[in-house]
Amino acid sequence: MVAANREMAVYCFDTLVAHYNSDDAPPAAFDEGQHPLFVTWKKAVNGSEPRLRGCIGTLEARYLVNGFRDYALTSALRDRRFPPIQAKELPTLECTVSILTNYETANNYLDWEVGTHGLIIEFTDPNNNVRRSATYLPEVAAHEGWTKEEAIDSLMRKAGYSGHITESLRKSIQVTRYQSTLFTLTYSDYVSYVRATRGEAPAINGVKPGNY
Repeated sequence: MVAANREMAVYCFDTLVAHYNSDDAPPAAFDEGQHPLFVTWKKAVNGSEPRLRGCIGTLEARYLVNGFRDYALTSALRDRRFPPIQAKELPTLECTVSILTNYETANNYLDWEVGTHGLIIEFTDPNNNVRRSATYLPEVAAHEGWTKEEAIDSLMRKAGYSGHITESLRKSIQVTRYQSTLFTLTYSDYVSYVRATRGEAPAINGVKPGNY
């Protein structure tokens, strides 16, 4: 099984830097494969807890090189919850790459473990008969300090459901649980890696070298 690693996170940073420089990213330095994957960008300012800046991925298997290239940019620039990440923000960023594994159908909405499983929920909105779905990666519920029920309720809101959440509605949800491997890389560690492996720090159009 392929596990998330540093080279995948480096490639996501390379892809974003290349975007700002209107250039091509260096070749990926990890093995190809096909897996569902996510790219998460967070921003930390003045030593604060990193805050989500963009997170998009796919629950369907993708070739890893193309997948990380596509979702590094999509999550940074086209997550509708946030304005696009600007080049000047790069020194404050950290990137987490996730590879999803072990998809299983849960017996009910509580048949999963906080901190171990990510969730995909699907249900029919009782107000308009619309089919709704949403996912959280395995680390989300634990990071937020949620119980299983709180995580499920939050996922229903994320899916676009605005009505009253009842126990019968929770029991109607189809839950797929999954696990993941992940790797997180800060921009400063990315710069150190590039210096060590390529002989010089990455140059970014519009960002002064002293800023990173």
